[in-house]
Amino acid sequence: MRPTRRVLIVLPEEVHLMDVAGPAQVFVNAADIGARYDVGYVSERPTTASRQGLGLSAPSQWPDLDPRDLVLVPGWRTRTDRTAAESFSRRMLTRIREHWDNGGHLASVCAGSLALAHAGVLAGRAATTHHDLIGELARYPGVRVLQDVLFTCGRRLHTSAGIASGIDLALHLVAHDHGPALAARVARALVVPAWRPGSASQRTVMLAHRDHMDDLVHRAQDILDDPGQPPQTLRTLGRRLSVSGRTLARHFVSATGMTPQAYVRAVRAERAEQLHEQGATWEASARAVGYADARSLRSRGR
Repeated sequence: MRPTRRVLIVLPEEVHLMDVAGPAQVFVNAADIGARYDVGYVSERPTTASRQGLGLSAPSQWPDLDPRDLVLVPGWRTRTDRTAAESFSRRMLTRIREHWDNGGHLASVCAGSLALAHAGVLAGRAATTHHDLIGELARYPGVRVLQDVLFTCGRRLHTSAGIASGIDLALHLVAHDHGPALAARVARALVVPAWRPGSASQRTVMLAHRDHMDDLVHRAQDILDDPGQPPQTLRTLGRRLSVSGRTLARHFVSATGMTPQAYVRAVRAERAEQLHEQGATWEASARAVGYADARSLRSRGR
């Protein structure tokens, strides 16, 4: 069983509620369906005023963190007279930096990247922020500022653009930790697109074809995305979902633009490529996703 990963959300004064609630909802919903996340909060004082007028209560004492734990810094109301240095105490910035220096993971939403930059974490690394704050972030020495992207992801450092992109980043992290099928289930529960990728190349086959609202097709994809499921014919899949194979195929093509068979081939090919990138041979990768050999994978993956 995977160990529980703590997600600690830092609350600055005048924090934006959606920067907090969006990622928190993703991780909490993921935990509700089996992912091992423990979401918590920390602030400078017992009650923090949000920009939207709602007070947020959180401990001021930082918990003990492991390197695998994630500290997430949301955005706040930024003004020319309210810098990251003024929004975060030296103690808070030090704790963020200490978690990084101890091998921990960091993430930001919107102006949160300014706090990471002020803590000295972003020098020599790529990052993004809200489009209105790109110039502000660029003032920090050594930061490789990326514009026109929803989020950036490194091995331990993750930054996202404004407001709603925190949901996209959180879904990406859930997909990384527990697989895209579980992330798609979370997105479906939240009634949001499965995942707007940080860049087009980051979008997986499973998530690229989850951007629809057909419940029948989502249930079919839940089965087809699960590598533990036996191979399915259209008839057996339809029987499991209490519809005819023809009805299922019609819904599937309308929702995803491809047949169930083509979807399965694309998912298998992508999964095999991921296994190969992790060090498996093409022969082993092909067998792991249900093909007899690498030649079968190449011929059917076309």
